[in-house]
Amino acid sequence: MEPLPLDFYSQDVDAVARSLLGVTLTVDGIGGPIVETEAYDAADPASHSFVGRTARNAAMFGPVGHAYVYRIYGLHQCLNIVCGTPGSAVLIRAIEPRHGIEIMRERRGIGMATASLCGGPGRLCAALSIDKAFDGVPLSQPPFLLTRGSHPEDVVAGPRIGISRAEDRARRYGLPRSPWLSRPFPENLPQRSK
Repeated sequence: MEPLPLDFYSQDVDAVARSLLGVTLTVDGIGGPIVETEAYDAADPASHSFVGRTARNAAMFGPVGHAYVYRIYGLHQCLNIVCGTPGSAVLIRAIEPRHGIEIMRERRGIGMATASLCGGPGRLCAALSIDKAFDGVPLSQPPFLLTRGSHPEDVVAGPRIGISRAEDRARRYGLPRSPWLSRPFPENLPQRSK
């Protein structure tokens, strides 16, 4: 399996967010297909980059195809992929746990239901053991591996989760019937081809 080419990440952030669905993300061989993403850019009031470059968001202004990792609520890490124009990144919200499920369970807590392992950015990072040390790291090199998977037939776009600005923008992308989403999409959203 070859990693995604660097020019994949040079696309518009919304195109990358949609195109990442079905791509397999692993860290040291642990992971699975991406089923949910969110898009952010410097013109978006909900984005960390909206205020310009800071020490916290510097990776968002760095090379495409690199990780932007930050902590929320003082507890959870979030993995983003830098892409498109400076200040753009895609938040990886959920994956289907497929490779190394037992290791993910150990990291998240023994007996954890499989559907809960990687449903949400904080859970995903805990299951894959991603922390702030990965901020700015290229995703084209170990321990990361992102490879093309099956192309989903239907993708849905809806409002993002957990933001207080620009809530109405449909920049959350996902596979509508996936049991591994962080939260189901509303039933009435139109489906579109990837």
